[in-house]
Amino acid sequence: MAMTLERLAQFGDAWRRKDLDALMDFMTEDCEFRASVGNEPGTTFRGHDQVRMGFALMMAFDEGYESRPGGTAFISGDQGAPQWSYVRTDEAGTVHEVHGCDLFRFEGDRIRVKDAYRKVDADITNSRSLPAPPSGA
Repeated sequence: MAMTLERLAQFGDAWRRKDLDALMDFMTEDCEFRASVGNEPGTTFRGHDQVRMGFALMMAFDEGYESRPGGTAFISGDQGAPQWSYVRTDEAGTVHEVHGCDLFRFEGDRIRVKDAYRKVDADITNSRSLPAPPSGA
C-alpha cells in the first residue's frame, strides 16, 4: 500500500491534536525527523524513540501557537510535501504566523523521513548581520 493524500492529512490531524501515539503509528521503525529548529541548523532525530522525543520537543517549542490545517500537499512516488501554518496572538493583540512545509520520504504507507522547513514573522531589516551599505551611500 502506498501513501495517499488522505493518509497524509490524517498525520497532519494527529499533529494538530498533539497525539504522539497516533503520530508514531505513521512512522517506520528506522524513521528520521529533521526538525526546523536547532543548531545543525535544525536538529536530527533518528529511530522511533528519538523521533518521538523530537516530536514532543517540537510541540513544546510551538506551544501557544494554533496549528492550522490546509495548504497545498502532493505525493509523487515515495516522496511528498504538505504546507502547514501556526498562528498565535500575543498580549498586545498582534497576530504572529509561522508557515512551513515538510519534505517526506515514504516506505509504503508509512513515513520514513520528515524534514521540516519554516518561515517566521521577524523583521529582516532589524538584523545584526545586515551587510554594510555600499561606500559613498
